[in-house]
Amino acid sequence: MSNSEDIERMDWPTRSPDLSPIEHVWDFLGRCLAARTLPPVTIRELRLALQDEWAAMPQQLIDTLILSMGRRCETCLVVRGDHIPY
Repeated sequence: MSNSEDIERMDWPTRSPDLSPIEHVWDFLGRCLAARTLPPVTIRELRLALQDEWAAMPQQLIDTLILSMGRRCETCLVVRGDHIPY
């Protein structure tokens, strides 16, 4: 457990992309960037835009992704490590 947050740390297999909530984060960030009236053109603009969108990410999205981990792990066990269909 993390001392400051009471968050249980999970060992993360390197070959489990179906379990990775970061894919949903990248999707969210990509949609936010696409919705901008002036999309970033340079690498610097992209970096700044991503930082802005990251900072503005709703806490509800973060909470939902964290709370989905138990269900994702259970589903992975049910499909015996095969692809999770979502």
